[in-house]
Parts: sequence; structure tokens; C-alpha cells
Amino acid sequence: MKQRDFNEILSEVKSKIASACERSGRKVEDVQIVAVTKTHGAEVVSEAWNAGLMIVGENKVQEAAWKKEVSVSGPDWHLIGHLQSNKVRQALEIFDFIHSVDSIKLADRINLIADEIGARVRILLEVNVSGEKSKNGMAIEAVEPTISHILESCPRITVEGLMTMAPFSENPEDSRVYFKRLRELRDAAEKNLDVQLPHLSMGMSGDYEVAIEEGATFVRLGTVLFGDRPKIKSVRVSAGDDDFISGGLDSYSGAGPTVRILD
Repeated sequence: MKQRDFNEILSEVKSKIASACERSGRKVEDVQIVAVTKTHGAEVVSEAWNAGLMIVGENKVQEAAWKKEVSVSGPDWHLIGHLQSNKVRQALEIFDFIHSVDSIKLADRINLIADEIGARVRILLEVNVSGEKSKNGMAIEAVEPTISHILESCPRITVEGLMTMAPFSENPEDSRVYFKRLRELRDAAEKNLDVQLPHLSMGMSGDYEVAIEEGATFVRLGTVLFGDRPKIKSVRVSAGDDDFISGGLDSYSGAGPTVRILD
């Protein structure tokens, strides 16, 4: 089967974004695509950038570290996956925006390192709206206390909004209740704390239209743009009398580059 042109795919996605904005009375320019390149190679970063996408999203610090170095310059890099405390320094060197701050302890660590290196850090607070134990994110009731703490004690950090991930479902409408709840949490925090929280990061390839209808400003799109993630494995390469393992680790385990295996 002939592979579809990326610009054609992106045009369809943008058309759906525009329709969702029209249905909800929003401006299309208020919604930004985060092109999630997880487990793909640097070539998809170039593909996205050349097509006019300005933001690349990565789940892991380790994967972004090698990928950004060999990718086209220009895009903003957003960390959308869980951030471990011991990866904060490296993350601040790589990423322009962090979507996944999920505790006061992590915020304090980010502020400390940012102060040491002279950085200003833009973040979103990740909220586990669904309450699923398998998901990262702070509890709903922790949102306002965390914002208050950052305002009072973390001068290097600017909180710009909230992020969440809805439970997986084949029906995009099942996500609506979680996206609506995140928007309500944001609105309440703005009112109660007298702050501006312009961004909501919510919605992925399967439910981004619903997320936009409920107020998303960042939609995190991977599969719908780049297709299924490549399968990853180590490859044994023969070199004369010696064999060695070549190839990379996937985005969950470390520093690629990844290897595409087409079965």
C-alpha cells in the first residue's frame, strides 16, 4: 500500500480541528498540535516541522536527549510524559515546556535546578482526573494547593494550565466527562486564586475533537499523524568473526536511536 503524504494527513487533522472549534465557538488559532514523535526517528521531526508544526512532544527525557540533537532545529520541545526527580536537570536543558508536573515535591526540585542554571520554566500540572491507579498525575484536590505553593515558593516556575489523560475507550465521547472536569478545575483555580491558566493539554489521536470541544489548547497527536509506532527490538549484526548488538532501546527504556522492524 502506498504511504499517504504527510501534508495530506495533516490537512485532514486540521480540518477536523477547525470543525471542532466551529462547533464549540472557538478560534482555530487557539488550538496547538503537539506532534508526538515517541519511538519514531528524527525524520518525523523534520516531517512535522517542514509541514508547519511548531511543537514536538516526547514522553521520555532519554529519548528526547538523542533525538533533539540529531533533529532539525526550530521546533519547541514539550515533555508530555512522567518526569522523575533525577531527570529534572537534563529535562530543563532539553525541553521548552513541561506538561507533567504532578507534585509539590517535583515543583520544588524543578525550581531548585532552574535557579542553579538560571532558567525560567513553563509548566502544566498533570491531574489524574479519572482517579485510575495506573495513571500519573495529582489528585483533583491537590491542584489549587500546588498552584498556591508554586506562586509563593517557586519563582522560577510559571504554571500555565493543566494536563490530563482520559481512560482508554473506543468511543471518543467517553472522554468528554474527564475533559470537562479538567476545564472546570482550571476555571475554579483561576477564580479562587486570581491567576491566569490559559492552557489545557488534553486529547490524543482518538479523542482530540472532543477535547477541543471542551477547551483543549494543546492536543497531543502521534498515531493519527505518523501511523502506528514502530516495533522495537535489538538487532544482532555480524561483523566478521564478531557479533554485536546494534540498534536502540525503545522510548520507555532509554536512549535510542530506535530501530523500525517491519513484520
